[in-house]
Amino acid sequence: MTTGGHLTRTQELGLAVIAAVVTANAYYIHPIIGEVARHFGVSEARIGLVPALNQIALATGIFFLLPLGDRISNRRLTIIFVSGQTLSLAVMAVARDFTLFTIASTVLGFFTIAPYLLPAYASKRVAPERLGQVMALLTVGVILGILVARVGAGIVAEQFGWRYVYFAATGLMAMALAALPFLLDPPAGEKTAAMPYLALLTSLFPLARKYPEVMLSGTIQALNFASFIAIWLALALHLTSAEMGYGMDTVGYLAGIAAVSILSTPRLGRWADKVGPRKARCGFAIVQLLGMLLMWPLGYSLPTLLIPLMLVNLVGPGIDVASRMTFLSLAPELRTRLTTLFVVLMFTGGGIGSIMGTWVYDHYNWAGTCALLVCISLSVACLSFFAKRRFGQAAA
Repeated sequence: MTTGGHLTRTQELGLAVIAAVVTANAYYIHPIIGEVARHFGVSEARIGLVPALNQIALATGIFFLLPLGDRISNRRLTIIFVSGQTLSLAVMAVARDFTLFTIASTVLGFFTIAPYLLPAYASKRVAPERLGQVMALLTVGVILGILVARVGAGIVAEQFGWRYVYFAATGLMAMALAALPFLLDPPAGEKTAAMPYLALLTSLFPLARKYPEVMLSGTIQALNFASFIAIWLALALHLTSAEMGYGMDTVGYLAGIAAVSILSTPRLGRWADKVGPRKARCGFAIVQLLGMLLMWPLGYSLPTLLIPLMLVNLVGPGIDVASRMTFLSLAPELRTRLTTLFVVLMFTGGGIGSIMGTWVYDHYNWAGTCALLVCISLSVACLSFFAKRRFGQAAA
């Protein structure tokens, strides 16, 4: 339980684990996407609809559901959303045709709100000087979830078949659902927006005009996330192609490179606390661009591919953390709605990245994918420097 209105260390760690479990669901498809396509008899371009619709549905769910976090108990909302995810995963595990599988994945995306409600929840319950550290801890949870999803899905699918991935995911979600009531306990007197739902929803638009940096940070993260999705979907197709000849388990093992983020992200968060989020984001964007430039010349050998992937995974989450820090120090009663604007943009980018990553690979192979990634990362760097010049280093 909370002490003096602040989260305990145990709660912080517990929420990071919950963030890992609820985030993982969108990423199980990445290493097994080729096998799922073959099972249902669909093309590489068409299978991209599964993660794309999941991401677009997530953005839609964020828009319509996340603003409720400024009006209704975060505890109650999180339990409802996690319940919806659990049921959707169960349907995916037993779906016998591609249409039902895609619909269940889309509904799963619509209810994947908890990972983006938790940072707003936690930001109201930590000291301002620890905001970057706690946001980084939750981001580590998200990274861990993605890591476990990719590594685990590849190994489980290779050994037992892809359906067992979703059976296991359903079990993990059931355990997370059981733990939530013990981890979430909003303190008495928490400020909420006393607005009807429609007024709360329509208030997003004037907030977008009033806080343009939120929209810019969301656009930067949308591009960052689009590159993240595109690279891993394309890698799953590239590595399991006839040219490369690896199995799904290799794709899963390669996803383990994300473990570097678990070590680096807390340090990046502390550095962003010291130098300011805008300056930190510029540095992260430059390193990421370097990694993307190396993706094509080093991308045809598994050992050399580790170099650019290491660079990209080292700093990619830092861009997310720094971008959130630019607005999560604003008024507590606004943070969930500002997070809504940010995450809607982020997952719109994820949906576009899902479509572009598989479509470009299907038509232009690995070289075309690498060109796409460089263009996206260059845009992230340019916008990051523009944001630093436009908004300076003042507190958000």
